[in-house]
Amino acid sequence: MTTKAILVTGGAGYIGSHVVRQLGEAGERVVVLDNLSTGFSDAVLHGELVVGDTGDRELVARILVEQDVDTVMHFAAHTVVPESVENPLKYYWNNTCSTRNLLQCCQEHGIRHFVFSSTAAVYGIPSDGIASEESATVPINPYGTSKLMTEWMLRDLGIATDLRYVALRYFNVAGCDPQARIGQSTPRATLLIKVASEAAVGKRPHVSIFGTDYPTSDGTGVRDYIHVEDLADAHLKALEHLRNGGESTTLNCGYGHGYSVREVLDAVERVDGKALTIREETRRAGDPPSLVASADRIRELFGWRPRHDDLDFIVKTALQWERKLADKPSKSD
Repeated sequence: MTTKAILVTGGAGYIGSHVVRQLGEAGERVVVLDNLSTGFSDAVLHGELVVGDTGDRELVARILVEQDVDTVMHFAAHTVVPESVENPLKYYWNNTCSTRNLLQCCQEHGIRHFVFSSTAAVYGIPSDGIASEESATVPINPYGTSKLMTEWMLRDLGIATDLRYVALRYFNVAGCDPQARIGQSTPRATLLIKVASEAAVGKRPHVSIFGTDYPTSDGTGVRDYIHVEDLADAHLKALEHLRNGGESTTLNCGYGHGYSVREVLDAVERVDGKALTIREETRRAGDPPSLVASADRIRELFGWRPRHDDLDFIVKTALQWERKLADKPSKSD
């Protein structure tokens, strides 16, 4: 820990708010910048919240100077894949252009450390369903491309300046704070465990399985699900790595094994104690049959040890949060 501040962009959102909470619990001084377009002010449990845009260079520069920031953790982004296909320029503007402005501020004000929220979507569709950090990056949608472009900017800026960074490529993030203080309140969510949990508490009439004829054990898509608490801890490990003089690096964040859609829905039914209404529909364009992380490198480099690698626990925390939202609809993430 240092007396310097950490700027967390998008820190009022799902993943960012969990990282902010862990940073605050660790005694770090945190400043959150979020425009609240998809985030929620009451999700910021530590530090100071500044409402504004990451692409606002004047605002970012003022925060960096006034708050004595030396580390930026960058979560602010649009993240809905189908929307990125329908409205690609929205994603390139917010995820790429705004990040370029943020990075220019970092360069001009001597920011030393940068932790970036990237995505497994940069891999596209790996031929064997397993993605390592050496796998080809061939994104199949503007969301993945917009994140990859930021990785490229970080790479090049790291070569040209003293900035060191860690880019974390998330697989399928799920679950919520085990104490249900914060959670995933993303409107029109598309992530399976969130959607299934909403269906379980009656917020949705059904949950859909898109594709039942994949070459997997039960015909449905397989994904690597990681609990948001373990993912947040990976960010604190990344911060420690950079503070200890570690080199810039890009790492997968996943458990290294997957569950099928049917296995996830079975878990929701098992934990909730009642059946879901399930519809089987045709495949969605661009969905890989399987996408699982090769995740040994982050364990070796950071000593990262997940604590919540248990599907039923992930589902339990997601359901707990959905019930809280259902009981208090005026309260959000």
